[in-house]
Amino acid sequence: MFGMRITRRGLWIACLIVPPVLVLALFTVYPIVTALGYAFFDWNGAAQGDFVFLQNFRDVLFREPFATWTRNAFLHNIVVFAVLMVVQNGIGFLIAYALWRNLPGARFHRVAVFLPVVLSTIIVGFVWKLFFNPLFGLVNQTLRAIGLDMLAQPWLGQSSTALGALILVNAWHWIGFPSLIYLAGMQRIPGEIMDAARMDRDSELSILRRIVWPLIAPSATIVFILTFIGSFNWFELPYIMAGVDGSPYGSTDVLGLYFYRTAFGNQSAGTQDFGHGSALAVITFLFIAVVAGFWTVHLRKREIEL
Repeated sequence: MFGMRITRRGLWIACLIVPPVLVLALFTVYPIVTALGYAFFDWNGAAQGDFVFLQNFRDVLFREPFATWTRNAFLHNIVVFAVLMVVQNGIGFLIAYALWRNLPGARFHRVAVFLPVVLSTIIVGFVWKLFFNPLFGLVNQTLRAIGLDMLAQPWLGQSSTALGALILVNAWHWIGFPSLIYLAGMQRIPGEIMDAARMDRDSELSILRRIVWPLIAPSATIVFILTFIGSFNWFELPYIMAGVDGSPYGSTDVLGLYFYRTAFGNQSAGTQDFGHGSALAVITFLFIAVVAGFWTVHLRKREIEL
């Protein structure tokens, strides 16, 4: 009977573990291994050519015009990451603190803040693309209605504003996620600590800086790492709102678009180049994995020191 219980328990555990492992292997591990293999060969469209070892990697990083495209896309990803870290996560932290202090309407705002997160990125992209329309878009119409006609412009049609507009939409779409992560961390802070700080008549800014922020370090680690990974995996929103070419004039081009355009072609260059596309994908994956790994270790040490 005991052996039968062990067998049944083992079967039950296997039924829970095996399906997600198979899905992970099929949709994550297999594509990564395949891309790594493709990166070492020359390709003529979909036909595999000769083994070229690291030539595709050298081309993507150092040979023109690939090197310029890679550098341009990589710099845009850095800009996206920096702005989202400051704007999206900074405002999310302040929203979480306001919700934690139970300001008027806190229950409603908890739902309202997180509501954009559950929306499809495709829907968000198409709707905001209409909002930014220079002729009938909500953004320009609102500016004209309040007397700021000089600020109305083709937001997605000029290089100086296109990337900023996409970052703004992304921040609006995802700001609820860091807000709730920070809020969950704040709710774990013992009330006695906050009462002692207020008895010492510390200012709200001092409480935020010296007490709240250090105690939610685990939540900050999660938010920072996911923001980094999401910023360098950015694809859906710029693809929907700016197109696979990163229009206008490459000002919204990021590594995700550059990889897709290189590997699968586009309207202006219909040729497929699996070799250089796979090399770019492998480089991007290694960069994200290495930086995220080292940064996670650093942030975890910070949690312990605090």
